[in-house]
Amino acid sequence: MEANITGVTLNDPSFEDLGVRPETVASLAEKGITHPFRIQQLSLPLALDGHDVIGQAKTGTGKTLAFGIPLLERLEPDGTAPQALVIVPTRELCMQVAEDIAEAGSHAGARVLAIYGGKAYEPQIDALKKGVDVVVGTPGRLIDLNNQRILNLSEVKSLVLDEADEMLDMGFLPDVEKLVSKVPANRQTMLFSATMPGQILNLARRYMTQPTHIRATEPGDDTATVDAIEQHVWRAHALDKPELIGRILRAKDRGRTMIFCKTKRSAQKLNDDLVERGFKASAVHGDLGQAMREKALQQFRDGEIDVLVATDVAARGIDVENVTHVINYTCPDDEKNYLHRIGRTGRAGSEGVAVTLVDWDDLHRWKLIDKALGLPFADPIETYSTSEHVFTGLGIPHDATGRLKPPAPQQERGPRQGRPERTGDRRRGQSRGSRPSSKSGTEQNRSPRDENNPNRRRRKRTRRSGPGEAPAGKQS
Repeated sequence: MEANITGVTLNDPSFEDLGVRPETVASLAEKGITHPFRIQQLSLPLALDGHDVIGQAKTGTGKTLAFGIPLLERLEPDGTAPQALVIVPTRELCMQVAEDIAEAGSHAGARVLAIYGGKAYEPQIDALKKGVDVVVGTPGRLIDLNNQRILNLSEVKSLVLDEADEMLDMGFLPDVEKLVSKVPANRQTMLFSATMPGQILNLARRYMTQPTHIRATEPGDDTATVDAIEQHVWRAHALDKPELIGRILRAKDRGRTMIFCKTKRSAQKLNDDLVERGFKASAVHGDLGQAMREKALQQFRDGEIDVLVATDVAARGIDVENVTHVINYTCPDDEKNYLHRIGRTGRAGSEGVAVTLVDWDDLHRWKLIDKALGLPFADPIETYSTSEHVFTGLGIPHDATGRLKPPAPQQERGPRQGRPERTGDRRRGQSRGSRPSSKSGTEQNRSPRDENNPNRRRRKRTRRSGPGEAPAGKQS
């Protein structure tokens, strides 16, 4: 029988009160994490006892540690094959989850490996041969290494599907089923996501044994978004968006900012425009190689840049501290996409600002999102870069423009190189200002190249043959 726990009122327990080992508690304390979030308070007692758990909570409320801590607690020392497997839909999420679990298990010496495509096989293969405890990976590379008999899944005791709804949307269901079939049937299975549609619950029942469905909501909280996120939804014109974005980036107390675009081309174009305007920006999208994407994310984390322009490849699970603003340059496809985009800010109890720009053609789609989430923005206000509410709503100085530096001066275009300028005289061989030649027309039009080429073709001369004569060029 499937049990449900929804938003129960709890005291403020510590990790020790929930039965977490001292080594893990010490590792978390080094990262400034001393008290569990609500999803962790609800799920850890069940997960630590080995029960299957379906965890549902708002984006940015600590779901990774809700399953990461239990699988670390179940690890046995001196193992060679992986004892825990976490399947995620994207490379960026894979790196983030692996890093969080490794930090939580640092004092216990947990060996955590991220496996994903776009990187060389050799380092991942070498790490697997040396021995790892936890593998976090994307389906394609996991299956590939398993088919090569390099990744041994026969010793897995904990299986986690993170962002399972996204894996279903991306068509990973056959790959997930294949991986699950390689894992022992006697295992603990945990499934976590911000949204939990009916298809996911049906999928979970096939993999899990009497799972407990935990919905971590605050008492009286019926909204799907985090209350700490200040949301603005504006109807904007496409041609005015770059200037509007530039002025939003001049907002008071703005820290790291993520801007989401629908296509790879629009993301790169906007990034190039912001760099030209003087902002420290970089892009993350599918046309970039994995090394460049990782470099941009690392620069964003290190503070070398403070604006990250991305497609939805970065909307899932990227947890970067001090992201104060999220801007939807284009309208999200649906309410799930909206939640995951704006969920990059307002994380772990901090506050954030989310601005969504809706084109006229996307009004119908936005109304569906607004209705599904119960938001009060069914009719977005018409907004331009000069609108008063832009400055007052975000604390932008009234004299601020969308540029940090003036535009580069445009160079005047000179005459085209390599071709003579046209003149009214179209006679062959003459250009403007040329003098008539005393040579005949045939000599004047003959190029020097023809004069020096001994193999040049000569015009075959023929003459009309008279009576009794053979045609020219032939002999009888």
